[in-house]
Amino acid sequence: MTGLSSLPSVPAASRRERVAEILREAITTADLEPGQKLTELELAAQLGTSRAPVREALRQLEQEGLVVSYPYRGTEVLGVSQEEIENVLVPIRIALERFAFDKAMSAVADEDVAGLNAIIESMDEAASAGDLARLADDDIRFHEAIVVLSGQQHCLQIWRTIQPRVRAYFRRDAKYHGDSHAVAEQHRDLLRALQSGDSELGRQAITEHIRTHFSSTAARGSDR
Repeated sequence: MTGLSSLPSVPAASRRERVAEILREAITTADLEPGQKLTELELAAQLGTSRAPVREALRQLEQEGLVVSYPYRGTEVLGVSQEEIENVLVPIRIALERFAFDKAMSAVADEDVAGLNAIIESMDEAASAGDLARLADDDIRFHEAIVVLSGQQHCLQIWRTIQPRVRAYFRRDAKYHGDSHAVAEQHRDLLRALQSGDSELGRQAITEHIRTHFSSTAARGSDR
């Protein structure tokens, strides 16, 4: 199986969680490619564990939408297509994050602003270091922090359902940013909108942010 030769063996503690973490990372960084078949026996051998935690981890990743299992065909890695981003993930994000952003505006406190600023500073550091994986993950952290701040548990549940797929396309598209530092500035704009107290401005800002990210990558995605 290609893409797994450099993965570490798994320690005894929390084997299912660790196996899931390793495979999730390999999928979102494209070390494991869409359509690639995954077998419990081979994964267990390469990760230095038994088949049971591998089986459990694959079930978890299937729930996250990162793999799919077929009867008599085994398990395959799922990619994130531009069609899915445009027609599924972006519309869900706009509906969910507009609502959460509006709720978060009335709840944001100084310590929340400080935490969001810390994530933005981390984005700048990642951009300077050329660490695009960290940049994408900081992007996810910022948006999840807004959803958490909203206090809407149903929104958080939906977000965490789609988050692995969103993270996968953030990771995929990170290399296509013309200026990596612009990512931090875009989120500074969002933070200013969050602090403004203007609900209409906030909803417009988060909507344009999500659509801008999609628009800036859609043409490149269609070329691949």
